[in-house]
Amino acid sequence: MRTTNPIESTFSTVRLRTDKVRGCFSATTAITMAFKLCECAEKRWLRLHCPERLAEVIKGVKFVNGIEKKWIAA
Repeated sequence: MRTTNPIESTFSTVRLRTDKVRGCFSATTAITMAFKLCECAEKRWLRLHCPERLAEVIKGVKFVNGIEKKWIAA
């Protein structure tokens, strides 16, 4: 299942693996395994096409087909 929550999708691989082997790790090995799983998942992430517009996305600007949507007050 795909999600639009970037944090949830980032750590879904780690959560899946740590739930399967609960209780088999020390704190150090669990952190190491989580780091390695994140490194592997990172290879499948998509690069942003226009990173300089990221600030606008964070502010909540809406885009339609890559073009900023202007709202006209009525």
